[in-house]
Amino acid sequence: MLILKKKFLDKIIAQARKEFPNEACGILAGKDGKVEKVYEMSNTDTSPSTFFMEAKEQLKVMKEIRNSGIQMIGIYHSHVASRAYPSAHDVELAFYPEVSYAIISLEDKKNPVIKAFKIQEENIREEEVRIQ
Repeated sequence: MLILKKKFLDKIIAQARKEFPNEACGILAGKDGKVEKVYEMSNTDTSPSTFFMEAKEQLKVMKEIRNSGIQMIGIYHSHVASRAYPSAHDVELAFYPEVSYAIISLEDKKNPVIKAFKIQEENIREEEVRIQ
């Protein structure tokens, strides 16, 4: 389960809208599935259908997370014109089987949808997202 405060969901949706028509991406940090911090990342792909986080930025964030005593618990990105479900490319890049992969769909721009998944060895399992 991924537990997300409403203010964090609003931040992620705002980033997805700002980055449109390209995908937005970022890292979720916290403990026990509860997000305590959202890190907006740069999408070096600058693409409406793929994302890749900037390496130096990602390394800096990973060090900050470790030094804060929390952990990376999720990676999020937006889908600008499709549903909130992992694409083949998303599955291919799912290098962390222990984290949640959250996808924000802007298919209906007025009503963004967020869903989260565990992706392990190309197996996709949807998990509950609880907004508080």
